[in-house]
Amino acid sequence: RYCFNCERRYEMSNLKFFTNGFIKENPTFVLVLGTCPTLAVTTAAMNGIGMGAATTFVLVFSNLLIAALKNFIPDKVRIAAFILVIATFVTIVDLVMKAFTPDLYKTLGIFIPLIVVNFIILGRAEAFAQKNAVIPAILDGLGMGIGFTLAITLMGGIREILGNGSIFDIRLVSQDTKTILMFILPPGAFLTYGYLIAIMNVVKRKYDI
Repeated sequence: RYCFNCERRYEMSNLKFFTNGFIKENPTFVLVLGTCPTLAVTTAAMNGIGMGAATTFVLVFSNLLIAALKNFIPDKVRIAAFILVIATFVTIVDLVMKAFTPDLYKTLGIFIPLIVVNFIILGRAEAFAQKNAVIPAILDGLGMGIGFTLAITLMGGIREILGNGSIFDIRLVSQDTKTILMFILPPGAFLTYGYLIAIMNVVKRKYDI
């Protein structure tokens, strides 16, 4: 007998897996993972989109493969196997970006290969993908990737506007207007990050998310 309630619960659980990474378990502002690229590459909004897209690709496909192979990976070599899977997809991203977006690739530099040790990806593989089926694992990776992308793009946009007076390289003020140079320097990264984490905490507390 067909179970409509079962299907509804399945759809709702899948939606929860997908949306968790947006606010409730946002990897940047709530779980505070991947802080190295978050602080380093967010001098411009476009950098955030590039790094976020690369990380999302690796998250989705590494989660997919790990969830599919979880029953065949011996527990003793679990972490090593996860890193091998992640490194494979990072290599694909690295080569594709180098070939098709060389300017962005040059800007992001060493932080593309360092996705291998980004704990957002390894953490989701360990905490979620190896314990769940393929579809929930894909949705979790996609949701976490989108949440990470939105977070670092927002951070990059704020820093670019305040530090350069532009957004996506579009000037918002005249060349003579003074900007706050500190925001595109390391201290500005920490300041922006701290304020955004504080705002996220207020939002979560106010709306009980």
